[in-house]
Amino acid sequence: MQIYLVGGAVRDRLLGMEVTESDWLVTGACPADLIGKGFIPVGKFFPVFLHPETKEEYALARTETKIAAGHHGFACTFNADISLEQDLQRRDLTINAMAQDGDGRVIDPYGGMTDLHNRVIRHVSAAFVEDPLRVFRVARFAARFADLGFTIAAETTALMRNIVASGELATLSAERVWQETVRALSTTAPHIYFATLYEIGALDHWFPELQALWGIPQRKQYHPEIDTGVHVMLALQQVARITTNTMVRFAVLVHDLGKGVTPEAMLPSHRGHEKAGIPLVQRLSQRLKVPGQWQRFAEQTCRYHLLFHQAFSLRPQTLIDLFTRLNAVRQPENLEHFLLACMADARGRTGFEQAQCPQTAYLQGALQAVRNIDVPSLLSAGLAGKQLVSAIHQQRIAALVAYRQSCVTCP
Repeated sequence: MQIYLVGGAVRDRLLGMEVTESDWLVTGACPADLIGKGFIPVGKFFPVFLHPETKEEYALARTETKIAAGHHGFACTFNADISLEQDLQRRDLTINAMAQDGDGRVIDPYGGMTDLHNRVIRHVSAAFVEDPLRVFRVARFAARFADLGFTIAAETTALMRNIVASGELATLSAERVWQETVRALSTTAPHIYFATLYEIGALDHWFPELQALWGIPQRKQYHPEIDTGVHVMLALQQVARITTNTMVRFAVLVHDLGKGVTPEAMLPSHRGHEKAGIPLVQRLSQRLKVPGQWQRFAEQTCRYHLLFHQAFSLRPQTLIDLFTRLNAVRQPENLEHFLLACMADARGRTGFEQAQCPQTAYLQGALQAVRNIDVPSLLSAGLAGKQLVSAIHQQRIAALVAYRQSCVTCP
């Protein structure tokens, strides 16, 4: 029995990156051998075991044969005669098909180290096309390693297009697509994930509302980049620079979906796109089974993001309505999330990447003015019910009027 460190842990070690999870491969053994050593079997489709102490995953070497459509359409063969090289050959990318033995020696039968050096994301074999999930995985790796200069090999891109053309993306589960998407959203360059999927035509089935944005013009004086799809990618690039919050990043991704359904006669104007985008955000979220909290925040960002740009001209009542919709009086972090998304929208335009966005400080101050009213004194005065609600509202209006008059950030 031989044990090897495999996959991403080897890749990340060679790149000098922190290894957060280790996967181990066992050759020359059968399930009974591992069970006899106290390993806990957990694999559903193939033999995977948890180490009795470290709880890290140990998998028996295996080969796979395509027998049906989809990510799970494989017959798995495992026995003590399957070699390390045979197991590594079934993996998706050369940079993920390396192993390291107990002496630290790297086993690299498919050129992973060369591709690491050249910063290339390349498939191991023609069997790459048998698993449709690899389209999303490769796009995610492109996003994760974009800052290191990695690009996808042209021949691998061609195979990704072949997978898209086969229609097998439709066989994937929403959970797996969403899992890859969330992981991509957590990278330093999430826009690369979606731009890659767009380039190979992979958005049509799972993200058609996003796909529809490319080629849709906007007013040049507000959006020098003109193309709405380009704007959303720029905004996603900006939000990745200001927050690691993936919920906020998702909201930025879908904030302008309404522009994809603007009647052609109205273009390049998009009046009412905020309201038009709500059902599209809902449709996309339900298709991908997006968490409810994420969907609600994305809907709020879609509906109200223009108010950020209009902040200095908003009436006190409109500000109160916005804070109420965001539940920001009780949970001020909701406004902070909203402001991050709106700043990314404002900066996600060609030439506006360094925009100062004074609206942020203004809206933060407005919320603080609303939260500072003296509710205990109203209760002490014996107010209750509708009288109390009315008194709180009037004090909030007065507080916002006073704040506006004293605000040094107002233009």
